[in-house]
Amino acid sequence: MTNNSTARTFSADFKRFFIRGLVVLLPSILTLWIVVKAYQFIYNNIAEPINGWIKLGLVQLGRNWSPARMKFGPDPESIPEGVATWWAAHSWYLDTIGVIVAIIAVYVAGRLLGGLVGRTIYRRLEQLVVALPVFKQIYPYVKQVVDFLFGDEPTMGFNRVVVVEYPRKGVWAVGFLTGGPMKSIAKRSGDSVTVFVPSSPTPFTGYTITVPRDEVFDLPISVEEAIRFAVTAGVLIPDHQVLEAAVKQATGETPGTAPGAADGPADRDETDPLPLSDDPLQPGRLPCK
Repeated sequence: MTNNSTARTFSADFKRFFIRGLVVLLPSILTLWIVVKAYQFIYNNIAEPINGWIKLGLVQLGRNWSPARMKFGPDPESIPEGVATWWAAHSWYLDTIGVIVAIIAVYVAGRLLGGLVGRTIYRRLEQLVVALPVFKQIYPYVKQVVDFLFGDEPTMGFNRVVVVEYPRKGVWAVGFLTGGPMKSIAKRSGDSVTVFVPSSPTPFTGYTITVPRDEVFDLPISVEEAIRFAVTAGVLIPDHQVLEAAVKQATGETPGTAPGAADGPADRDETDPLPLSDDPLQPGRLPCK
């Protein structure tokens, strides 16, 4: 009996501490993995071709300029091998040339596209790309994702985080208030608002629903916190929204009865959802900071 109890205790402790270790380590590991994969993608697809062009330029320089010919090889036929040998001997810093050139090229492109002429040329090129048979099915969605992740301004006007019962009663979903309803829908839905409910783990896709105003509640969290909540499927909860019982369970403490719980309902906590204000386009009673 004691052995079984000990085994169950060890199994429960191992599971709890293993999960706790994953929670602590996974964010750093995943971040490092993404950074490494991004660097490998940039190096293999952008920096390496640039380095190849630089090597080709050195070969042509060696064939046409005497000092370079003396450095890389005694005759034109041996110059490519001499350039490759010289590059390999100094690869620890020469390989970064392609990355640096790529960064400078992207910066210059951004500067050029920031002007009126650059934006006009970019729109024309974009129209040509969208007109191509295969690209027009892929490019708009890739551009939407890139704009969502790296755009200077949000592509969707989310300014309030709300919670609604969706897709059925008793199931609560976090969403973003986008505005009022369409005229045709308002005739049937009455006093209602439009809410975008993001999907996990891609919050730039989801469902747009029209809900009666009195069934929508403001959440006291920022748009960024709501997006992190959606991307991680609810794993990353804002610190001020974590339940006390969950904190005690994570620290190994046994949750007890909250003080005053037996005396009657407690006062509303400042982090509780509040009813939606009258104007769906104005900041609510608990606006996102």
